[in-house]
Amino acid sequence: MQKLTINGIDVTVEDGTTVLQACETLGIEIPIFCYHPKLSIAGNCRMCLVEVESSSKPVASCSMPATNGMVVKTNTPLITHAREGVLELLLINHPLDCPICDQGGECDLQDITLKYGRGQSRFSLNKRAVKDKTMGPLIKPIMTRCIHCTRCIRFANEIAGVPEMAALGRGENMEITTYLGKALTSELSGNMIDICPVGALTNKPYAFHGRPWELTKTETIDVFDAVGSNIRVDSVGREIMRILPRLNEEINEEWISDKTRFAYDGLKQQRLDQPYIRQNGKLIPTTWENAFTFIKKNLDSLSGKEIAALAGDQADCESMMALKDLMISLESPHLDCRQDGTHWDNRNRSAYIFNTTIAGIEKADLILLIVTNPRYEAPLINARIRKRYLKSGLTHKLEIGMIGPKSDLTYPYEHLGEYAKTIREIIDGKHPFCKKLKAAKKPVLILGQGAMNRRDSLEILYLCQKISEEYNFIQKDWNGFNVLHTAAARVGGLDLGFLPQKGGLDTAGILGAAHNGKIKALYLLGADEIPMNELGNTFVIYQGHHGDKGAHRADVILPGAAYTEKSATYVNTEGRPQRTTQAILPPGQAKEDWRIIRALSEVLGHSLPYATGEDIQRRLIEVNIHFKNIDKITPSPWEIIPLGTPETLSQLAFQLPITNFYCTDPISRHSTTMAHCTALLPKQEQKEQYE
Repeated sequence: MQKLTINGIDVTVEDGTTVLQACETLGIEIPIFCYHPKLSIAGNCRMCLVEVESSSKPVASCSMPATNGMVVKTNTPLITHAREGVLELLLINHPLDCPICDQGGECDLQDITLKYGRGQSRFSLNKRAVKDKTMGPLIKPIMTRCIHCTRCIRFANEIAGVPEMAALGRGENMEITTYLGKALTSELSGNMIDICPVGALTNKPYAFHGRPWELTKTETIDVFDAVGSNIRVDSVGREIMRILPRLNEEINEEWISDKTRFAYDGLKQQRLDQPYIRQNGKLIPTTWENAFTFIKKNLDSLSGKEIAALAGDQADCESMMALKDLMISLESPHLDCRQDGTHWDNRNRSAYIFNTTIAGIEKADLILLIVTNPRYEAPLINARIRKRYLKSGLTHKLEIGMIGPKSDLTYPYEHLGEYAKTIREIIDGKHPFCKKLKAAKKPVLILGQGAMNRRDSLEILYLCQKISEEYNFIQKDWNGFNVLHTAAARVGGLDLGFLPQKGGLDTAGILGAAHNGKIKALYLLGADEIPMNELGNTFVIYQGHHGDKGAHRADVILPGAAYTEKSATYVNTEGRPQRTTQAILPPGQAKEDWRIIRALSEVLGHSLPYATGEDIQRRLIEVNIHFKNIDKITPSPWEIIPLGTPETLSQLAFQLPITNFYCTDPISRHSTTMAHCTALLPKQEQKEQYE
């Protein structure tokens, strides 16, 4: 511990703490431009100067370690004059763009100049100009405003792991640009907009659309993957203007993926805003009463075993709970939340959640990836792995092994194979990587969805659990077995038991039975990723928010609400229940999903026993106690799920579940911005594979 004095106040801090961080512990504000707590220290803006008693000149507090006996002053006339000088020099070439700059109102340079600047300049030189750069469809660079803080360069190199930006030239001729003028290809590139302290990097789709003080700000949760990133939705009226990250060190820190940030424009396209029924082969607009009556007419003559339901990847827990209760009241055992055909078993919760937790990755000394590309399946989890890799040293070395197709994960790893037999070799101790597994103190296994949509999925799950027990992944205070889901609805559906009931069919069975005419009615709750041509003459009820694949096949369409338009519960891949907050109203006649099912249940003569949001939340807790602990993780006891059939591993190579990161769901498929990314970015990717 180091004890020092700051502005006459004694403070004790941990070893390695900088003077700037020590000042922050006392609530003393130090102006900064280049410093960022998540990035390496550059010390090049000189705005954080402080006076140290033993130094003959001001020192940069962001890079100066705090030491015993140090006496620091942050508000002397010398420091005031130094800060004024730094700002005066920065503003020599900074353009007077504030009235037209999208950063206006939330600009660090504006705020710091107001508080620490001189108020006037002694220079009347011509301002330099920098040619506009091209960085792709997401970021609008206006580099004349750049103050060379290099935050964007450090973010690209350190956090994103895609070193595509650099500073060219020296002094006044220095320019920050991408290599060869190419578009940025990182799936985290939008975070550079947030960390830019001026308006040099701005949000291209949001440009000139609004001012910060005009926006209604709503804190909610992202549902484009299973990470459950904490976000803030900024809106005006019924229109979403932009989406920003919220700080949550346990989940997404202060970053979000580009899909989370930019795909919101898909909420404006091809929306379902009124009920439809199909007559004479055409979908005809109708009223809610007529739609419900039409459904009742087609279901009345059917037995429960002729009706089935599938939940999509963005279905909230309340709607799945209501649909499950309705299906059980109709005596139907055919329901499934695994529309991608994965074979998860919900008998033991620890076998389908991320037990280590996302933050726990930073404690690992070995990571075994099994058929997953976290860079595209969960970019924020991949960023955590890279963060741990960057901390790797002689004493905290991180070993990473991967089974599955080779991918650029932004960090080096050892490729172990592409076939299931590699897993068996590890169990038998015949693979060279076994030595590293035995030596690991805090090992982590991450099992991806690509391993669970095959014929031998249950065998793979069993073998991965055996690896966890054999190689010390399971300890008294450490559970290194993790499942990386790709769907926001999946863990919630498993927690609620939205799975085949006794004698029921799973997704593949439902599709087969529908094709053969045994399933005569199918309820699709936002399920768009199934082969619609397999449904034959089945009567299809589609409830969702976009005119996507399910709506095109439907006989009845019930317009639901998107995640920004309802207050609902989702459970992330860690098993952490979180709630969204309604930011805008649904379009037209669209309604909250669980309320639609509740209203339909009355028409069908099986009225569900809840009428308010509080009622259905109590129902969630009644089914699974984990829903009582919102925003918290309840550890699940480890128990291996026995394999009830002989082991017959497939000889086929593993395949990853996501081929296009930018278009994975109805919202992103209807996003113009994501379409631009899909068309432009993959063509430029010529990246080496780490082995």
